[in-house]
Amino acid sequence: MVLSDSQKWLVIFILSFAALLLYALKSVLMPFLLGFVLAYLSDPLVDRLEKILRKRTISVFVVFIILIFLATISLLLLIPILGDQLKNLLVNTPRVIYWFQSYFGPLITDFTNQEYSYVDIDTLRATVLTNWAQIAGYLKKFLFELAGSGLYFLGLLAYLLLVPVVTFYLLRDWDVLLSQLENSIPRGIQPKVVKIVKEIDDVLAAFLRGQLAVMLFLAVFYSLGLWLVGIELAFIVGFISGLVSFIPYLGVIVGLLLSLLAFVIQMGDFSQLVAIGIVFLLGQLLEGTVLSPILVGERVGLHPVVVILAVMAGGQLFGFFGVLAAMPVAAILLVLLRHWHRGYLVSDLYRK
Repeated sequence: MVLSDSQKWLVIFILSFAALLLYALKSVLMPFLLGFVLAYLSDPLVDRLEKILRKRTISVFVVFIILIFLATISLLLLIPILGDQLKNLLVNTPRVIYWFQSYFGPLITDFTNQEYSYVDIDTLRATVLTNWAQIAGYLKKFLFELAGSGLYFLGLLAYLLLVPVVTFYLLRDWDVLLSQLENSIPRGIQPKVVKIVKEIDDVLAAFLRGQLAVMLFLAVFYSLGLWLVGIELAFIVGFISGLVSFIPYLGVIVGLLLSLLAFVIQMGDFSQLVAIGIVFLLGQLLEGTVLSPILVGERVGLHPVVVILAVMAGGQLFGFFGVLAAMPVAAILLVLLRHWHRGYLVSDLYRK
């Protein structure tokens, strides 16, 4: 089916209007985006349970119970560990400043030919403690005002509760919604659209389900590896390294830098430094040879530069919402670009 000029302009108008509408509503789209992602990730598990339980709604409830249980256990285990490590980081910060000044201070003086202004650790500690008390006071006052502002508090609560509500209804009616969308496609272009959507689904599944599994595995691997090495801030460093590993090589770079900082904080020996390098080398080998080929595959195919550009552009245009949506949107655009390129190669414009 070949679209007429008026139909093409109508499609362009609809897409442009949708883009402007998304940009205008970016501040309220976060719970819907999170709900869609959770529903998309959980739908295969619900489908499998539905074959056993024979009821879609009951299957969704079971999946919800599993997710809540896993989230609760994870928070109960991780929050105390992360709290202790953050406390350790704050306690040892003056030692890092002292080490930096004693090592880099003379180098900065020699390089700039200007006397380096050393920071007095005791004064810094007193300033931090004084400001911390003021910050705590402001925070306490803010929380009281927030609690007193019933309308704002209810709005925030509704915003948080909207995520599971959206997730539940999307999961319950997922197959129905997909069927209705498919039936709404004009019959002349339905096969091609369904083919493109299937390819988009493969790419999104590879990225969302596969890449998230890779990130989780690397976070656990780096945390345990650094903990066995003896790094006191192992879980913070491992969590951050796994979290940013969706950008190729960034997880290793960030992890090594943070590990070196943690190494300096606790004044470790040279053997720990070598072990840190081995941990991240093994993590990189596992990701490149085992995890990514099996869990992600080659279907996404986004160049590292495209990944960085997509994340930065998404953050600039839509803030935190844009950062979360950048990679899935880039993957979808990649699929559309591939189909456009195939059509271009067989077009008269290319052949002439």
